[in-house]
Amino acid sequence: MIHCPDDGVVPVPVEDLPVLLPDDVAFDKPGNPLDGHPTWKHVACPKCGKPATRETDTMDTFVDSSWYFARFTAPNATAPTDPAAADYWMPVDQYIGGIEHAILHLLYSRFFARAMKATGHLGVEEPFAGLFTQGMVVHETYRRADGSWASPAEVRIQGEGGTRRAYDATTGAEVDIGGVEKMSKSKRNTVGLDITESYGADTARWFMLSDSPPERDVIWTEESVAGAHRFVQRVWRLTTEWSERATATEARPDRWSPPALALRKAVHRTLAGVEDNIKGLRFNVAVAKIYELVNTVAAALSGFVADERDASLAAALGEAFDLLVQMSAPMMPHLAEECWAALGRDDLVATRPWPEIDRSLLVEDMITLPVQVNGKKRGELTIAIDASQAEVETATLALDAVRRALGGHPAKKIVVVPKRIVNVVV
Repeated sequence: MIHCPDDGVVPVPVEDLPVLLPDDVAFDKPGNPLDGHPTWKHVACPKCGKPATRETDTMDTFVDSSWYFARFTAPNATAPTDPAAADYWMPVDQYIGGIEHAILHLLYSRFFARAMKATGHLGVEEPFAGLFTQGMVVHETYRRADGSWASPAEVRIQGEGGTRRAYDATTGAEVDIGGVEKMSKSKRNTVGLDITESYGADTARWFMLSDSPPERDVIWTEESVAGAHRFVQRVWRLTTEWSERATATEARPDRWSPPALALRKAVHRTLAGVEDNIKGLRFNVAVAKIYELVNTVAAALSGFVADERDASLAAALGEAFDLLVQMSAPMMPHLAEECWAALGRDDLVATRPWPEIDRSLLVEDMITLPVQVNGKKRGELTIAIDASQAEVETATLALDAVRRALGGHPAKKIVVVPKRIVNVVV
């Protein structure tokens, strides 16, 4: 804009845009440096030609952050937006941000979206289809006797519970342990490169995702981070152990042994659970499922080590490690790539599509029914889910617990409530 004494505020003609800022700006005085520039702000009025001055106040940063998402749909367009591209991409599917965005950036973005729809730049009024507000990473604070704050890296912790004390790692002087607060530079309760150097970035990621639901605060503790690091190491050890044993027997067999089938079911159920929980932003639940799967894979690997004759279990283990690495990759990308290479793969996990779930393995083909004799529970019956009434009755009467309860007497009636319960009446 140009300020003219006679014509007021006059827009810069389109053919004169963009207005370039001067390169010789001095920042040695307070205030807006453009106000003190000797030539840049002085210009002729586009309307009357008389001496005038340019507007020297640049736009507030909130202006840029209130419509960037629309510009991203066509960053090279000559106009502010390409309406066709904006209509294709907008609204943004998922916005993730801190609570501090709620009353400024998000509010202004909604104002801008409505204005841009009115001007024909956007086809939507609401810029974001989904909003998720994440929690913060917090840490206890430490304060020296002179009132200065100490960082976690400068403190040594001893004891537990009521005997827990903090000491300056350099001087040995006791340091006061303060409350758990949002990490801030002012109180120096932040963690930085020392964590990455000690444990690696993947451990930090894994811990933050596993500690609590993402909408809640994460309390950063050295003990919890160390626990996450032990899991990272365990995944690496199991992967390298398997890579040393894997052979051509990983080829898919015609039939799966019971241990192999059980492992495949566990793997694909985990894959389905991880996929569902990542989509729902329940990362801590997805992580918990991977923890469980690693225990299952470790047990299956131990069984294979004890008896390597089961070729189908070898194939199931090969599939299990591939899928375990792929499931872990979004949370621990560096570890995943190292494991992928150890498994003999010559590409990157990052270039692989998300693995497909074998839905047939998610269907339960067995069911466990409580068995009662005259209304009192005597045992349980595990049988095929599609077993007939006659098969359920025969299997029930064959149970040792039922035979003992009958005491040699015949059953008068067997009541089977499908998929619920079996009751033997004497």
